[in-house]
Order: sequence, then structure tokens, then C-alpha cells
Amino acid sequence: MDHFRYLLAVMLLAAALPAQAQQQNHIAADLVAEAAPVAGEAMQVAFLFRPEEGWHGYWSNPGDAGLGMRLDWNLPEGWEAGEPQYPVPQQLVIAGLMNHVYEHDYAVLVPITVPEGAALANWAPVTVDAEWLACTDQICVPESATLTLRVPQVEGAAEAFDSYRAALPPLIDSAASFALAGDTLRIAIPLPASMDIAAPHVFVAQDRISADRRVAYAEPQVFRRTGDMLVAEVPLAELILPPGSEFSAFDPLEEVTGILAFGEVGNGIRFEAVPGEVPAGGELIGGASGRTIPPLWSLLLAALAGGLLLNLMPCVFPILSLKAMTLARAGESEAQAKREALAYTAGVVLACLALGGLLLLLRAGGEQVGWAFQLQEPGVVVGLLVLAVLITANFAGVFELPSLAITRKGGQASSFATGLLAAFVATPCTGPFMAAALGAALLLPPLPALVLFAALGLGLALPFLLLGFVPALRNRLPKPGPWMERFRKIMAIPMGLTALALLWLLVQVGGRPFALVALALAAGLVLGLMITGRLQRAGKMAWPAFALIAAPFGIFAAFALPATFDSASRSAESLLSPIDYSEAALAEARASGQPVFLWFTADWCVTCKVNEGVALEREATREAFEAAGVIAMRGDWTVRDEEITRFLTQQGVAGVPLYMWYPAGGVGEQLPQVLTPDMLVELAAR
Repeated sequence: MDHFRYLLAVMLLAAALPAQAQQQNHIAADLVAEAAPVAGEAMQVAFLFRPEEGWHGYWSNPGDAGLGMRLDWNLPEGWEAGEPQYPVPQQLVIAGLMNHVYEHDYAVLVPITVPEGAALANWAPVTVDAEWLACTDQICVPESATLTLRVPQVEGAAEAFDSYRAALPPLIDSAASFALAGDTLRIAIPLPASMDIAAPHVFVAQDRISADRRVAYAEPQVFRRTGDMLVAEVPLAELILPPGSEFSAFDPLEEVTGILAFGEVGNGIRFEAVPGEVPAGGELIGGASGRTIPPLWSLLLAALAGGLLLNLMPCVFPILSLKAMTLARAGESEAQAKREALAYTAGVVLACLALGGLLLLLRAGGEQVGWAFQLQEPGVVVGLLVLAVLITANFAGVFELPSLAITRKGGQASSFATGLLAAFVATPCTGPFMAAALGAALLLPPLPALVLFAALGLGLALPFLLLGFVPALRNRLPKPGPWMERFRKIMAIPMGLTALALLWLLVQVGGRPFALVALALAAGLVLGLMITGRLQRAGKMAWPAFALIAAPFGIFAAFALPATFDSASRSAESLLSPIDYSEAALAEARASGQPVFLWFTADWCVTCKVNEGVALEREATREAFEAAGVIAMRGDWTVRDEEITRFLTQQGVAGVPLYMWYPAGGVGEQLPQVLTPDMLVELAAR
């Protein structure tokens, strides 16, 4: 795509040359030398560009659009022109495309080597045919000029060149290194730890980085500090070439060069990076879209509040409720209540730490995974289905599970196990408050990230912890009685609905035959549990019988599940008729000049489904989108998708839902995770 862009720009230049001779350029150009040439020395010359108000020129690598300067020198024999040296460019985003531009007067320096023994008494004029692109936010005009080098004869020329050189970013005196990690270019730039780097951005001189990857200029970059090393993570995008293209062949890069810009406009340094080791981890100093990471204390509060809200999920609330009922047992001492509360909390926090640690470990190894990544594995969903069926049968009185018993003491071990269980089944979605905390956890160093996961677990365990340590709350619980058994059976209903939801999810993830095999496994387990329950009530050894009954079903499932799995996508129908998300599709939609609404969802995400019912799948939303010409785009994260995971990370979130609104020709806006019924209608009407 990029090579065709350049080819088109060159064709436009060629077509416009005759016309340009008839009109004044919107970017005036001049070519001046610092001093008269000296044999055996390099002469500095400067291209001086003066854009009209509202117009801009381009850096050597123009970014997603535009065209760099093209030069055709006419030099005396033996003279050689070196590489142009540019000042630090600016970022300009138009319709979702990043351009590297200059919106002010600027000078490009070129060294010209004069050979020894050159005849300078009457040296031939130096000329150059220069071509460049001049643009506004609306139009682009190819421009050209034949410039003749002149040597200023007025005072102040040397001072002028001093200012031109001062605007050039200096080259750092230590070699940088780069490495490719999936769809990310990682560059390690040696910089003293004491050097203040504000609002960093890397302008990469090379457009193509590998055979099938180019720089994704408009995507946010991430920066980390590791001692005296600054690590820049530059996103890459897929490079689409037609079959048989002459550009298909590509030798691995031996060097990546560019400019690290920071602070005020015009500040920066040049670097030259060679393949090598790039440190992992480090302190985050810049994140997605230039957003700064909130203070750790605010993230901890958000994680705590998010964990607290998870207790309202239909698969967690029954477990919490019945566990709370254990504290209402007759004869329960205050010491025992505290021990059980601590054991439950330890189980919850340990489960959250384990899931968070595994997530960070996988990401450090290059895996593109996010929060609730375990639900993207069909085997884990089958396990959760079996677990939900088991808990449902227990609540319904089919058999007894000590850790969920309410008529006898289970002890600290059962409370710890229940805490592990509650945390594991509570992780399908992010919700209010959780998004910022978990998104930051994926960007922070490991230790503070794990502290955030622990805070999430603490929030989830907080209600039971308070019941155990605050007698006044515990005294408000109803007195023990026959109602407790009835309540437990009522709680079997939401757990049964959770099991049905997991069965439906298996249909989406692996197809109907796959889900039927999992259902047969669950049915076999229920049969085994029914017999186990009868033996339990008769006071006989029950679990060996369960193993004998369940074993054939387990063996059947072990062979049948892999054979029936079908990974074909099953995205649900939508009133909005969305396009499937991809980086290329998003770039194309934003370049169309129409508004774009992009949302990321998953079949296992409760918040996603609620939002779809409340705000997305409405006739009013569809009509508003049609009237405003909004392009709807959906990313389905039900199964693992590295491209979606990468986008979520770049936006500073760890999971779904995520809603993005791109106004026509504008910068994307991240919407709240909980949508109101008319929010999208109002956005479309702007």
C-alpha cells in the first residue's frame, strides 16, 4: 500500500510540473551556502523553506501520507552531495493518518564534498531540481523548483547557519539497539537517567521494518526507563502487498534510524540503532496516546472498588451469600469468624495474584493476552461449565460440598478453597473502576502491577472480610433456621443460569457438537453426583462411586472434545451491521472522512451484553448512525485475537468492553464502559 502511495505521489508531481512553472509555490524555497567552497573540505548548504500560512512541508519520512523532498543535483565533476539533515518534525493527525510535517519556516542542511584540487577560480554553478509536496489540512499540491546555489555576501550568514545547525537534533554518541517483538518495534536509546524526557515520540526514518510490517504511525507509542536506557515501543502494522509484487523481497534491516522528540516543539535527538538486546520492564514514563498513568494510590482505589462490584456478578453473588450464611451458624465464635474471613480473603487474593502474575508472564514472553484471557481457552470454559454444574447441584441439595456447606463448619481450609473459587469465576469482565487499574497494570513494572491485582482481590473479598471482623454486621444476618436450606436451593437458580450461559458460550467458541459433548460430560457428572448424594445421606463412602460413574464420561469427553472443536467465528448479528475490526479496516474507515464507532466485546462479558441491549442494539441508534453516515466496526474478543489485544493495550485497558468514537477527521475518544441509552445517538447527532 505504501509503495503505491509513493508511486501515486510521484505521478502527481510529474503531471503537475508544467503547471507549477506557471504559478508561485505555496512553500517558497532557496538554496544558500554557508561560505565559498574550499578544495578538500565539505561545504554546508541549506535549503530554506518558507510555507505560507496554513501550509506545511514534510520530513524525509512523511508518515502515513505525504511525500518527502526529492533532489536531482547538477554538480561539478567530483563534487558529491551528502544526505539531507532535517530538524525535528511535528506530528499532524488528519482523518486518522499521522503526518510528519513542518508548519513553520525550516532549513534542511546538506553537506557537499569538494574534491582536492578542484578548480575554484571559476567554478561551475551548482543547481538542483527539487520536488516537494505542499499541503493544508484539506488539499495537497506537488511543487518544484530549479534552485541555484548562492553564496551570501552579507554579514550574518555564519550566524544564520549556526541557528540552522542548532535546530538539527544532535546524534547521540552511544549506539542504540532495536529488536522486533511481534507487532512492536522496541528501541533502546542510551540516555542519562537524570535527563528529563517529557511527551516523548519517536520519528522512525524507515517506513518498512520487516517483510510484512511497517510502522503504525498513528498508533500510540509506549516509553519506559531502565537506568540510563530509554526503551521506546513503536507499534507496527501489517504491510499488504499484491502477489508477485517487486517489493515482496526484503532483507532484514541492519540499522534503524530516527529522531526522539521530547518537550517543546523542535527538541529532540537523533539515534542510530543496530540489532541487539533491548531491556524488558522498566518504569513507564509515557503511555498510549500520550496519556499519563494516574498515581498508584488512585489506581489502588479503582482496583479495590472494581473488585467490590464483582460481588454483584450472578456467578459470584450466590457463593458470597452462602458463605456469609456460614457466619450465621449457631455457636459460631468471633475468633472462628475472623479466621474464616481471613482464609477466604487469602484464597481470593492469591487467585487474583496468580491470574495477574500469569498474565504478566505471558505478555513478557510476547503473548498478546488480556484480562480474562483464560476464558478464551475452550478447555477452561469446559472446566468452568463442569464447575458451575457441580455448584448448582450442590446448591440444589443433590450432594454436599464441605466448602459450601451452611449446616456444618467447613473450617479455614474450606473458606480458602471458596475464596479461590469465587475469584476464578469472577474474572470474565472488567467493569467500572477496573478498566484504568488493570490497563495500567499491563504497563507498570511487575511489582506495582501485582499490587493492583492484589487490591482487586481485596475488593472482591471485602464484604466477607467485614462480616468476619465487624460483629455489628454479622449480628444483622438472619438467625439460623430451616430457611437457610431453602435459600441455598434458591441460589441454585442463578448458578444454573450461569451454567447455561457457559454452555451457550461453548457453542460460540467451539460449535454445537463441541458444546453437546461438554453437556454430556456435565450430565454424566450430575448422574454421578446424584448417586454420591444418596450415599452421603446413607452415611456411606460416596466419592469412589462418583469416580466409577464419572470416569467413562471423562474418557469419552477427552477424545470427543478435540475432535468436535470448530474454531470458526460466530459473531452475533447486529442492527448496526458492523465491519469486523482489523488495523487496516480501521485505518480505511477513518480515512473515509466519516465518523467511526468501534466497539470491542466478547460473549463471556456480562457488561458487554448489557451495554448492547441498552445502547447498541436499538432502532434509535441504527437510525442515528444511518443519518450521520457513521461506520460501525466491531472487534469480537470471545476467542484470542492478538490484533485486538494489542489495540486494547494501546488504549490503556486490559479487557472488554471498550468503546471508541472517531469523529470525522478527528482524534479518537474513549467512551465510558457503561453506556447510557442515548449516548450513541447524541454522539452521532453532533
